[in-house]
Formats: sequence, structure tokens, C-alpha cells
Amino acid sequence: MEEQHAMKVIARIRSDFTEKFGIPRQSGLVEALEARIVFEPEYRNPDAVRGMEGFSHIWLIWQFSRAVRATWSPTVRPPRLGGNERMGVFATRSPFRPNAIGLSCVKLERIEHSAELGPVLHVQGADLLDGTPIYDIKPYLPYVDSHPEATGGFTTRNTGYELTVQDPENLLASLPPRRAEALRGVLAQDPRPSYQHDPERVYGMAFGGYEVKFRVNEKTLTVTALQAK
Repeated sequence: MEEQHAMKVIARIRSDFTEKFGIPRQSGLVEALEARIVFEPEYRNPDAVRGMEGFSHIWLIWQFSRAVRATWSPTVRPPRLGGNERMGVFATRSPFRPNAIGLSCVKLERIEHSAELGPVLHVQGADLLDGTPIYDIKPYLPYVDSHPEATGGFTTRNTGYELTVQDPENLLASLPPRRAEALRGVLAQDPRPSYQHDPERVYGMAFGGYEVKFRVNEKTLTVTALQAK
């Protein structure tokens, strides 16, 4: 019999991503991204975050809530390999796993103590969909969590894929500066699937209450429209 254990949702994240398309493929790639971690009512005790203010970064353990499946595959197709090559699921960070668990390291910008919501964690660089359930939070410890000598396996094959973002009509100027910076960072990471290269195709992405449309030609992404949703 397969052994199972229940996990409690302790918090949910509030981010600018309401759809999966466009979310950075790893945490920390776009530090300008801002999000809030709001605890569930049972865990809104300020004592639970006592001492956290001394840490610059924290680990989030969360669920790929839109990738939960009843079955699993021992191999997956990493997007950065073009979706054509299979790797072992445990050699990747694919959301399609036996347990749909994600792990992200984010920067802790500040802790807000709200009369209504209790302690709210303001973080930067999160790669989580808005509303994602969080199972646990742990402090990042530089003396054990940082390994500068570590190797990156097959992920080092495809580096330097960032795009130059052009906004000829200055559409992003209508956004608050911090949000515009975050959106530029997200677009520069190339949100497209790695197998799509049609320079005439217009892509659409939801971000912070807006629909962003863009084209990509070679290494240049051009913003073509920005509309409030």
C-alpha cells in the first residue's frame, strides 16, 4: 500500500501572475518582482515569524497547484532543452512530479504586521502563481545553503538566452516604475516555449492586472500592446 501524508497549507502568495505563461522559470531571476505572503487564519500569529527579520532570504515550499496529477512519468521534457529531449524527473525542477512540490528561494524585503491579516511577508523574486498554496517557510542560511563550487548539469548548455526588450511606443511608462522594471525583467527572460520561433506571432501575457502583447525576432522582444484587464 502506498503511504500517504497530509500537509497543511499555511499561507498563500499574492503575486502579479494570474496565469502560468510568463512566470520566470526559477526564483530570483527577476528580483524586481514583488509579492506578498499572506498566512492562513490559523497561522496569523506574530510569534511564528519572531526572528525572521534578521534573514535576507527565505525558502518557500509550495504546491504546483495547477500541475497535480494522479500519475507520474520518470522522464520529462525540460523547456530550456527545446522540449525535445527527455531527462529524469528528479534531475529537473519540472512541476510534473510524483508530488507536485516546488522549492523557491526569495528575498525577504520586510514584514508587515496587519491588524486584519497578521504578519504579511513582502518578498522579491518569487516565481509563484497568484494564490499558490505554501506548505512551509524556512530561513536561507548562507553558511550551508550557498555552494559557489556547485555544478549545474545539463542546465548549463543553454545560457545567455535573455532578450533585449524594446518598447517603441513607451507603453510601459504607464505602469508604476517598480512594476515596469519587473515586467521588463520577466519579458527579458523570454516567456515563450523554447520551440516557438515565429517572428510574426503575437504573444499575450497577463501581468498585474494588464494584458501584455509582444513579438520576438531573434534576440529582440518588442512590446506591441498593454491593456488593463
